Amino acid sequence: MIVKLLVLFLTPLLSGLAVYLVPSGKTKNFKLLLVFAGAYLFGITVVHILPELYIKNSDVELIGLFVLAGFFLQQVLEYFTSGIEHGHIHTHDPGEHHHHDEPHQEQLSAFVLLTALCVHAFLEGAMLVQPMAVMGMHYDVNAILFGIALHRAPAAFALMTVLAFQLRSVNKALPHLIFFSLAAPIGLLISTYLIDVEVLSASGLTYLYALVCGNFLHISTTIVFESSPAHRFYARKMTVAIIGALLAVAVEYML
Repeated sequence: MIVKLLVLFLTPLLSGLAVYLVPSGKTKNFKLLLVFAGAYLFGITVVHILPELYIKNSDVELIGLFVLAGFFLQQVLEYFTSGIEHGHIHTHDPGEHHHHDEPHQEQLSAFVLLTALCVHAFLEGAMLVQPMAVMGMHYDVNAILFGIALHRAPAAFALMTVLAFQLRSVNKALPHLIFFSLAAPIGLLISTYLIDVEVLSASGLTYLYALVCGNFLHISTTIVFESSPAHRFYARKMTVAIIGALLAVAVEYML
């Protein structure tokens, strides 16, 4: 539990703090990291989470409905986040005209952005609770934890970059990063408590996994498809994607 909490908290925190070293928000290999993370997340969802959900549970129709619901829930969340979950960095042109009420609008925009991101992060953390109650003794939660960490790192970096522009200060964006970093650990702690007091049942946890699985499918496929604009072939990105997917397969069959 302690290791999971530390990974969930420190990964986005340290990744977000990297904006102090790269204030422009642009790194040479940022896109490749996104592709690798997306391919791994897609691979671990397809070869690990989905098969375990269907093998260990009988209500396969409901599982599919929750996966579908999670997919479209992520689409709704991205309406407010502009795709920061998969590394999109949108900043305003410094030459744009600024209205007198813009600071208030930017604070509101930052709050909405943070809230939407934290909902997703909370669900990710919540799904890491007591997996054996759902998946059985051979379920490896570390494979999913690694995937979550991989995808939260660029998301945190993108969040800090965007908020630094919106709030015109990296230091003002820092509290938002800390709150975002706490969302997943809080999700894990709350779901653990709900399991302990028998409020969250094994079937409820199954549907939570299915919901987040739909989130993962949306995020990962968006990353991989958007990495090739105009559907052009990029050998380096394809290679990185294949490596990420193969790592997911290796984790599933070797651990």
